[in-house]
Amino acid sequence: MHFTSEQRLDDGVLEREFTLGEIPGTLWTPESAAPVPLILMAHNNGLPRREPRLVARARQSAAYGYAVATIDAPGCGDRPRSAAAEQARADLRRAMQAGEPVDEILESLVGPLVDNAVPEWRTTLDALLALPGISGPVGYSGWTALGIRIAAVEPRIAAAGFFAGGYVPRAQREEARQVTIPLLLLLQWDDEGNPRQRALDLFDAFGSKEKTLHANLGGHLGTPWFEREDGDRFFGRHLK
Repeated sequence: MHFTSEQRLDDGVLEREFTLGEIPGTLWTPESAAPVPLILMAHNNGLPRREPRLVARARQSAAYGYAVATIDAPGCGDRPRSAAAEQARADLRRAMQAGEPVDEILESLVGPLVDNAVPEWRTTLDALLALPGISGPVGYSGWTALGIRIAAVEPRIAAAGFFAGGYVPRAQREEARQVTIPLLLLLQWDDEGNPRQRALDLFDAFGSKEKTLHANLGGHLGTPWFEREDGDRFFGRHLK
């Protein structure tokens, strides 16, 4: 892991850009004399790691006492996208404009994103836990489809907070039964791109004995600000 820049933000959080081979990422750490737990934070469907909403969440969690890291996985953010992914995105825009079904297009787009991203997230996790000042346990926050796969295959993930606002492929809906860690699922009740019943069925499918559903009125981008604080308290119960 090679750090390429760093700055101390006005809330005391240290923000560092890094590269790990071809993987670009950002790490936020609090002012702390003792090692702190780690949260991996990903945005839905491969949006860039510098997306303002993700950065705001990461900074708040870091100020709360966690190390927080995010990366641009293959085909995500600033990294090159495959011809197949670009075609799927074009097909998706066309189908949405025409009011046609989009599930099969999303399967062809999101499924490969998850498959390609998980190995790089696990490689990043190895490198992060080797840094001084960062310890386990580890949490995951954000993109549901990716988080399900990581939680199913990565035993170091101790708790997860998912956003039920992105498409979850059939493979991950099946894998949800393998997820048994403490879980918080955020649902926007009127999310125009995510059928409510599908999100409720996914919540039922999780194998966790401790799982919580927070549902709020509003559309896709309307998650209330206080859910950030509730998320940090959730991780506080399981990572500290």
